[in-house]
Amino acid sequence: MAIEILMPALSPTMEEGTLAKWLVKEGDSVSSGDILAEIETDKATMEFEAVDEGIIGKILVAEGTAGVKVNMPIAVLLEEGDSADAAPAAKAAAPAAPTAPAPVAVNAAPAAAKADGARVFASPLARRIAADKGLNLTSIKGSGPHGRIVKADVEGANTTPKAAAQAAAPAPVATATAPAPVSASAVAKLYEGRVYTEMPLDGMRKTIAARLTEAKQTIPHFYLRRDVRLDALIAFRTELNSKLAARGVKLSVNDFIIKACALALQAVPDANAVWAGDRVLKMKASDVAVAVAIEGGLFTPVLFDADAKSLSKLSSEMKDLAKRARDRKLAPHEYQGGSFAISNLGMMGIENFDAVINPPHGAILAVGAGVKKPVVSAAGEIEVATMMSMTLSVDHRVIDGALGAELLAAIVENLENPIAMLA
Repeated sequence: MAIEILMPALSPTMEEGTLAKWLVKEGDSVSSGDILAEIETDKATMEFEAVDEGIIGKILVAEGTAGVKVNMPIAVLLEEGDSADAAPAAKAAAPAAPTAPAPVAVNAAPAAAKADGARVFASPLARRIAADKGLNLTSIKGSGPHGRIVKADVEGANTTPKAAAQAAAPAPVATATAPAPVSASAVAKLYEGRVYTEMPLDGMRKTIAARLTEAKQTIPHFYLRRDVRLDALIAFRTELNSKLAARGVKLSVNDFIIKACALALQAVPDANAVWAGDRVLKMKASDVAVAVAIEGGLFTPVLFDADAKSLSKLSSEMKDLAKRARDRKLAPHEYQGGSFAISNLGMMGIENFDAVINPPHGAILAVGAGVKKPVVSAAGEIEVATMMSMTLSVDHRVIDGALGAELLAAIVENLENPIAMLA
């Protein structure tokens, strides 16, 4: 039986992608785990693996094709004994396809076809995951071609029938209609006669626009601001770097900020949390995401267990993540997750700003430049100090005002007493 190979969803936000390059051709034999193609998502270029074995009967989407919707057929895989004549012809236009994977359903009882001993069609990866989770494949409905069970089906198979029914309940009717967005043609008319260049949105820009619009519309932001005195940290950093130079380690102020935030989340554990729709997930480890600007957008790679890592380890890991982010070589698990984020524009001369929370995080710290300013010392004398402004954007559903203030105070305490972070 011919199997359609579908455009995969290689990231949670992916709705369409570009089939950058085929690594197989028609007539090639493939096994599970073989690399079939390179696909450009909204975030990176990733390899697409085969989940079944067979022969590539027909390639339906040519390499270089952009805007290929998730779940659209891109090739046909023939099983043993199948004829290439049975493979469907390539379609000139993209068929209508859902922009997200089909919802996973768990049957209350095995399907009749499976109950009578018929073969259960499932990808090898789905079978391995099901075995690890102790799941019975006959109780899972597949969302792949011809009802084939795929990875997404078994990963979501812990959903109970009751929960699935609740999820499928119709949403309440809105009491007010949201205003329709202004059309591109309407905006263009405003600038009729003026010279401009139209820049189409790529996948990353579309994702950033959608997620940040959602964040500002749905997250009740509030903001807490503090200045931190950096003189002790700058002196300590200079001393450490002189001693670490032989090892090729050079710590940045940002490395200290990452460590300070990670330790603060441990000191104020109620603030180390994320919003999960109808509940709050309180995290144990400090997984800190750091915004990295790249051409056309940004990534937020995550430093997992940052509280348990040394400054030199955080520094080398951050440099590696930042380099691969700029090359768009990060894997999804490296920029997904975390409970807290840092956005530092100080190196660009920005003294203070408000950052937008990256859901489902509970907070994000906006860091400005260190600037020399006159301050009043503890003795009441005016002196010059290097001061840095920080703004903590907080999700009020997760963290209340007093708790957010406690978290920011712990961050400031760590930065103003940096040697204590090594204890």
